[in-house]
Amino acid sequence: MIALSTVSTYPESTAQGFAYAAEVGYDGVEVMVGIDALSQQTHAIKQLSEHHGLPVVAIHAPTLLFTQQVWGFEPWGKLERSAEMAVEVGAGVVVVHPPFRWQREYAAGFVEGIATLERSTGLRFAVENMYPWRAAKRSTQMYLPHWDPSTEPYANTTIDLSHAAIAGDDVIEMAKRLGPSLRHIHLTDGTGSAKDEHLVPGRGHMGADKFLHYLASSGFEGDIVLEISTRKAGRLADLRESLEFAREHFRA
Repeated sequence: MIALSTVSTYPESTAQGFAYAAEVGYDGVEVMVGIDALSQQTHAIKQLSEHHGLPVVAIHAPTLLFTQQVWGFEPWGKLERSAEMAVEVGAGVVVVHPPFRWQREYAAGFVEGIATLERSTGLRFAVENMYPWRAAKRSTQMYLPHWDPSTEPYANTTIDLSHAAIAGDDVIEMAKRLGPSLRHIHLTDGTGSAKDEHLVPGRGHMGADKFLHYLASSGFEGDIVLEISTRKAGRLADLRESLEFAREHFRA
């Protein structure tokens, strides 16, 4: 499926994200659990999915910096609640970021803890690639065990092209390193700046078209989720352009 992340229509509501996805013609939706109260309510997500006839392909756990207070501060509790929501709405994937470096206890048991959650829930916890934080020509490792999920034996992983742009990573090479663990894609773009740009695919320097060609030729069977930053004035046009780009190049 080619789905839309509800964060792509931020700061508009999760409900509006579903509406845009249906209007443009996406195959499904990834729900970012965030500061929008609606995104935290399982029954509301189920109603939106049924109303628009769009399946929820993934739940993005609230493990971002700006969602640290969502569903409490205990990280494992956040993942457990994300799993509960995923099961209730019929999503098979929970997207999760690696721990921040100050979450040392969480990080110490992260790899095995993710494997345990997968065994107990039957879900795929797809760990997402992040990046070193850069400022004044210096970079800092802000994620543990590492920002690159290929350094650990995760069963399921996610590639985000905007994050790879900041890290200066080649996404095709990363996909090769991840191998069969690559289950989920956040399709976007970036120029390589220190900013997490989340551009419409094709507007950056990541070779998003070639990456999609590689995925298609390698037999990728996961979901491709558009996770882009849009401005209200041109939002629908950006969402349409992104969907057309994904369909064109993944087929190729």
